[in-house]
Amino acid sequence: MIGRFLSFLSLLAFGGALGFSWGVMGDKPQSMVYALVGALLAALVWMLLDVWRGYRVRAWLRHGDLAMVPHLAGWWGVLTERARKLLRERERSIDASEQRLKDFLSAIQTSPNGVVMLDAQAQIEWCNQTAAAQLGIHAERDVMQRIGNLMRDPVFTAYMALEQPSEPVVIEGRGHRVDRPVRISVQRHRYGEGKQLLLTRDVTVVEQAEAMRRDFVANVSHEIRTPLTVLSGFVETIQTLPLSEEEKTHYLSLMATQAHRMQGLVEDLLTLSRLEGSPVPSMRQSFPLSRLMASCEQEAKGLSASLGQGDVSHHIQFVVNPLLTDAVLMGEGRELQSALSNLVSNAVRYTPTGGDVHVSVDQGIDGSLLIEVRDSGAGIAAEHLPRLTERFYRVDRSRSRESGGTGLGLAIVKHVMQRHGGSLHIASEVGQGSCFKLVFPASRWMSTHA
Repeated sequence: MIGRFLSFLSLLAFGGALGFSWGVMGDKPQSMVYALVGALLAALVWMLLDVWRGYRVRAWLRHGDLAMVPHLAGWWGVLTERARKLLRERERSIDASEQRLKDFLSAIQTSPNGVVMLDAQAQIEWCNQTAAAQLGIHAERDVMQRIGNLMRDPVFTAYMALEQPSEPVVIEGRGHRVDRPVRISVQRHRYGEGKQLLLTRDVTVVEQAEAMRRDFVANVSHEIRTPLTVLSGFVETIQTLPLSEEEKTHYLSLMATQAHRMQGLVEDLLTLSRLEGSPVPSMRQSFPLSRLMASCEQEAKGLSASLGQGDVSHHIQFVVNPLLTDAVLMGEGRELQSALSNLVSNAVRYTPTGGDVHVSVDQGIDGSLLIEVRDSGAGIAAEHLPRLTERFYRVDRSRSRESGGTGLGLAIVKHVMQRHGGSLHIASEVGQGSCFKLVFPASRWMSTHA
């Protein structure tokens, strides 16, 4: 500031001296007047130069291009440099804010939950791809469209009409079908000046799990209630009525049957719980196929004998491809035993006495190991096949209870095969019997034959 003032005084002095010298050299009587005029002209030049510098600074500030900063000396140079630094800092701050915004939006885009931002008129300002997919809207094309015009669900419309909703609402999502439901939870929050934020979440699996839990509890309660009722009735009968030893023996036999049924149900429930909560069987565990087949064959013949009438029993046959007699399955032996045992037991129970039960082992064209359990029973109608592996699902409930089934056997088989990377295939036709096939991938078995 002082330097600028001194420069101005120097220019005035120079102009005054120049005017005075011109007056003296011209022999003018008013030399001081010429000196004053010279000083004024110098001041005018200074002002014009200052205006020109100011114009350059203003033009630069108007365009704001940091690459075109004017190089000025003096006060205007200091001002320009300070302005340049401030603009640079503001530019860096804007860049940082934009980057944070991009990172924030990218994070929301990758979120498994949907986000929709609405303005005061309930128009879409922005939404991520998750929300677009769940609600059936377009993330770019539908910007500034009213959400109510795009979603005509009456439940959603009524929810948006509420002033302060406290709970989320569940609506049908995009692609919803009766056989394949899609359920979306929508939660609305207000923010800013009349703006709204919609948070969406796919709750299809949660609702299905809750429905399965309710059905499971109801089924377990029902399955246990029946034998408990029978047991309670027999106990009360024995306690209150004078019975002969023969009658007591008969009632105790029926009570033992019901107790055995409850025990089987509990064991199957514990097996399912263990399968769902334990890690996948290691490939380092192994179980000889020959031992598995021998154990199941002995069990099948024993069950057939207990169910048979007199000397009549089932025709049971176990056949193993000669090339696979030394095969070893990689997995948990107890689980593999349980899976095949369930299939063989079902085949014996649901095949009339004197019928055929055929169990065979062969190799698939893709190197897989195939264990097939075929029976000559009544068969199963096609509409029941997709649901056979559901817990407690029975084609004929009364017949299943009479045969001692718990309704959990095929669910256990399905879980065992999934844990071993295999699959269960079911084929059946009414009057033609049924065929249950266990398919183990090539990685889950090996031959010890040298």
